[in-house]
Amino acid sequence: MKSRMHSVVMAAGLAMMALTAQAQSVKIGFMGTLSGPAGALGQDQYDAFMLGIEHAGGKLGGATVQVIKEDDQLKADLGVQLAQKLIERDKVDVITGVTFSNVMMAIHKPITDANVLLVGSNAGPTPLTGKGCSRNFFSTSWNNDSLHESMGQYANDAGYKKVYLLAPNYQAGKDALSGFKRMYKGAVVDEVYTTVNQPDYSAEIAQLQAAKPDAIYVFYPGGMGVNFVKQYQQAGLLGKLPMLSTSTVDGTTLPALKDIAVGAVTGSPYSPDLDNPQNKKFVEDFKKKFNRVPSLYAAQSYDAAMLLNAALAKTGGKADNKDALRAALKSAEFKSVAGPFKFNTNQFPIRNFYRVDVAKDASGQAAFVSKGVVLKDHADAYYKECKL
Repeated sequence: MKSRMHSVVMAAGLAMMALTAQAQSVKIGFMGTLSGPAGALGQDQYDAFMLGIEHAGGKLGGATVQVIKEDDQLKADLGVQLAQKLIERDKVDVITGVTFSNVMMAIHKPITDANVLLVGSNAGPTPLTGKGCSRNFFSTSWNNDSLHESMGQYANDAGYKKVYLLAPNYQAGKDALSGFKRMYKGAVVDEVYTTVNQPDYSAEIAQLQAAKPDAIYVFYPGGMGVNFVKQYQQAGLLGKLPMLSTSTVDGTTLPALKDIAVGAVTGSPYSPDLDNPQNKKFVEDFKKKFNRVPSLYAAQSYDAAMLLNAALAKTGGKADNKDALRAALKSAEFKSVAGPFKFNTNQFPIRNFYRVDVAKDASGQAAFVSKGVVLKDHADAYYKECKL
């Protein structure tokens, strides 16, 4: 009798071990800029990624998920330290997020060289799109240049003959103006690079006013954008001298700008009013949970969660076989909240870019209104240089 009972207990134990072995888990490192003037961008990325996990039933591809959150504080050297911690101490399977290009440029090689998969959901520096691409790096956002090409095309369509350009002096700022100029056929009156997180733009605004352009194009993400737009309005130029922008008036800065930004014309791969079922659910639940409208940063990070969910479903929730997970990411199919989405050969998206205006909604509040596709199924200019 005792022997039989012992056998039953052993059998039950083995069954439990088998079930435990079948229960897959994945460890994900989330890194973003979560503090300082640009902290709202990273916070939107993180909140949307966690909402994506919630929408996937609290798991990704059937695997239980542990997310380890890190704030790089927009410091490249700190980003490298955090990446090493996530890889060596936390032993994550995937790192996602990454808000700014200076951080991405610093951490990309240490992560990909360690054979850890990196799923970026914002920063897309040009060097990593072409010759510096990696089989371990996927992006759900865009190449930096591509993000700005839509407004270069729009400036042509609007008939602006002379445009004045401004951006912060770092990789994404240089890529921004490069992207605008790639599509714009008119004259660039001047291109001005300002210090990152510069608070006062009065000198630059006086200079651009004296130059008498037909329009200006600016790229100032986060708090930089709030400061620039407020000072532009105070100078009496908003609504008088057309301001085109990308990632300046967006979901993270509009709550601070409100009616000041009405009339701004922006280029974006996303708008909260895009009419597809997955976006309607995303926007409704994001607003309900966080009491704000999701930005493009949120949308791209939500897409990163959906991409991982689709890829892990293909691997049976397993993340330990990097070749299998890499192949699953490359071929994963999911419905992006931003509309049509597919990976190019460099593992950056081919996607639409929209004209999105700031206008008053039915309730009289400043809101984003999509005005149609400027660039349809648009591929970046560097994918042919990538030898994957």
